[in-house]
Amino acid sequence: MRVGPPRSYRLDVTSDDNHSSATPAIPSLERSRRKRAEACVMILFGVTGDLAKRKIVPALFHLYLEGSLPEEFALVGFSRSAREDDALRSRLREGVLEHSRTKPVDTEAWDRFAECIYAVPGDAGEIESFARLGKRLDEIGEKHNTQGNQLFYFATPASAFPSLLENLEAARVLRRRRHEETRPWQRVIVEKPFGHDLASAQALTDLARRVLEEHQIYRIDHYLGKETVQNLLVFRFGNAIFEPLWNRSHIDHVQITMAESIGVEGRGGFYEETGVVRDIVQNHLLQVLALCTMEPPVDFGPYEIRNMKSQVLRSLRPIEPTEIGRVAVRGQYDGYREEEGVAKDSRTPTYVALEAYIDNWRWNGVPFYLRAGKGLASRTTEVALHFRSIPTCLFGDEDACLSVPNNVLKIRIQPDEGIGLHVASKIPGKDMGIGRVRMDFSYAEEFDAQPPEAYERLLVDCMRGDPTLFARRDEVEFSWRFLDPLLRAWEADERSPMASYDRGSDGPVEAHELIHRGGRRWEKLR
Repeated sequence: MRVGPPRSYRLDVTSDDNHSSATPAIPSLERSRRKRAEACVMILFGVTGDLAKRKIVPALFHLYLEGSLPEEFALVGFSRSAREDDALRSRLREGVLEHSRTKPVDTEAWDRFAECIYAVPGDAGEIESFARLGKRLDEIGEKHNTQGNQLFYFATPASAFPSLLENLEAARVLRRRRHEETRPWQRVIVEKPFGHDLASAQALTDLARRVLEEHQIYRIDHYLGKETVQNLLVFRFGNAIFEPLWNRSHIDHVQITMAESIGVEGRGGFYEETGVVRDIVQNHLLQVLALCTMEPPVDFGPYEIRNMKSQVLRSLRPIEPTEIGRVAVRGQYDGYREEEGVAKDSRTPTYVALEAYIDNWRWNGVPFYLRAGKGLASRTTEVALHFRSIPTCLFGDEDACLSVPNNVLKIRIQPDEGIGLHVASKIPGKDMGIGRVRMDFSYAEEFDAQPPEAYERLLVDCMRGDPTLFARRDEVEFSWRFLDPLLRAWEADERSPMASYDRGSDGPVEAHELIHRGGRRWEKLR
């Protein structure tokens, strides 16, 4: 039986009608839009987990509502507790009702969508369970005409990845596809963090490459699916006024921030194993850094974009052990050690601030300040590019000259997706008073639409076979190579400093001292 999508309507937004025909579309982006998601059955490991409930299944349902899922689609949940189809459908329905980005939820549409959801009970440690899974996939694939295409999603802790991969291979459910064009296809989505350090990431990749080709592995980082992150490329390379200024001659420094107001929220055990560097910096922040600073690609195809990102990550200046105290600060929010699952003597950071450099022609000498943390003043993710000061002051009055602010370009990734440009302007009055004025663009206001969830874009891209927004092996390894010395030094020395900070603050004092040494200051958390 087919589960057909409901009728959908596409809203075309065209800005500046007088000039819309003068700007040609980027061919590769047009090709990407035309290519539809291919028929497939998606096998979700960890179907009863928090990620599936909050993100993955609501994303699939929204794709169904807008007609972006293929008609020939099925979802199979593999879990010890997922024993009956109806019970699993009911459980996932509760997650959609709670976490859907649009309310109220169309329950009749959910009932139609739920007809393609199936439960396959099994133990991830038993080969027999995977053999049963293989037989069930054949039956479901024939019923929904998925043409043999299979998408395996490992929404599980990273430690489960090796055993899942090995058992799928041993049961002959998962096989190598030598060429991308081979049909039917099999692809595997792996959640971050990919590995615990450089050595484990390389070991995981070596294991995966014994079973799969690189083109079958999709290392997902949901930040790359966010509209504003994707817009970094269009903003840079679609506007001629910015690219000439996007270099060390005009930019003084760059701040990249990911702040969360919540704590670990009952996930203390997970966070103890991961920490903020592995959870946020190694993937989210370094990927955003790469997109902000990469060279113009030859085209917008997946290989060129990932090649350019890889060059940036390879160019990160190594962190010398003797420099760690000067370029890095770690901290814990007060009360973290009392959280459930957290050791009373925990040395796991919930906050980190780094000063990094990219040793290439474009960015040599420009400091990049990265910070991420939990329990901070607000939920904010943004990139702030601070331009250099004016070379000389023309206003005569010394006080007026001292008050001229640097230009700042802010790219807000969440929660209020948009772009703001801060410029100097005269304050109305008889005296020469100068202040900062913000010119602002908001996605929600400009397009009168809510940006889709990142998982929606990424799931469709995987079904299309488009790896542009997924991390490649070399990107992951270059990121770990940059951070490994820092992690090893902190974890080997129990006396290394661990700053503390109040919940609801802008972070530890030591982080402000780090950036003040260069005569700069952090953007205030909103």
